Amino acid sequence: MTSTADSVTAGSGAAPGYSPGRTLTVRVELARQLRRRRTLVMAALLAALPIVLIVALAVGTDDSGRGSGRPSMFDVATASGLNLTATVLIAGTGFLLVIPVALFFGDAVASEADWSSLRYLLAAPVPRTRLLVTKAIVALILSVGSVALLMGVALAAGTLAYGWGPLQSPTAVSLPAGEALWRLLLAAGFIIVSELATAGLALWLSTRTDAPLAAVGGAVGLTVIGSVLDQVTALGGLRAALPAHWQYAWTDLLQPSIEWSAMAQGVSLSVSIAVVFFALAVRGFRTKDVVS
Repeated sequence: MTSTADSVTAGSGAAPGYSPGRTLTVRVELARQLRRRRTLVMAALLAALPIVLIVALAVGTDDSGRGSGRPSMFDVATASGLNLTATVLIAGTGFLLVIPVALFFGDAVASEADWSSLRYLLAAPVPRTRLLVTKAIVALILSVGSVALLMGVALAAGTLAYGWGPLQSPTAVSLPAGEALWRLLLAAGFIIVSELATAGLALWLSTRTDAPLAAVGGAVGLTVIGSVLDQVTALGGLRAALPAHWQYAWTDLLQPSIEWSAMAQGVSLSVSIAVVFFALAVRGFRTKDVVS
């Protein structure tokens, strides 16, 4: 006797037992991406950054009294492991952490097209929207993992090198270690959300080209251009429309009294841009003529 599920499947023209929700699961795609060389290389580079910074601080010359005289977190990076973590996050914001986000999202679909495997995935058949959503979720997981890895290594290496203690700001403000830790976790969360604009742009570009380098490079390039434009003071209030304008808003978390307004504006802008680009990616990919 034919089951109800088999009857429905047969009526829809699909093969018996086929379920769109069971194709290309997040677990399978994540395991696949974790084994890729570019993922391992990026993880190694991010893990190495805090170690390189510790070595540089150990062998470098103290020039804190030169130049503009403006204090920075680098002046107090050796005060504690939390200080080194905050310094690493500041160093990574704006460019370094843009690269893994652009890489994982820009490579998501374009790499399959470049390998000529995209049409075989769709012929499996994997619904196009499901494929794109799964790719985006895995890219987001890898991006969150990148920030977590950088922060975790910085905290562990910094604590071993400089000890566990309060977070000292360049202006002599001190935050207790426990409070500083959760504030840095909030900072990491804000950094991830603020990179969603780049993520959406990279994913959209990934659906428009068969060259992963073009998608990744385009996302990184446009993000850098946004950062450069933010330095043009002649633009005035127009700079507030750039995600780069709010990328360091998380440093307000290092103050005794947290100011949330700048971070809220940054989150709102980044999420809005990400939603627009994701919608464009889904719309374009669903009607794209896939020949690769």
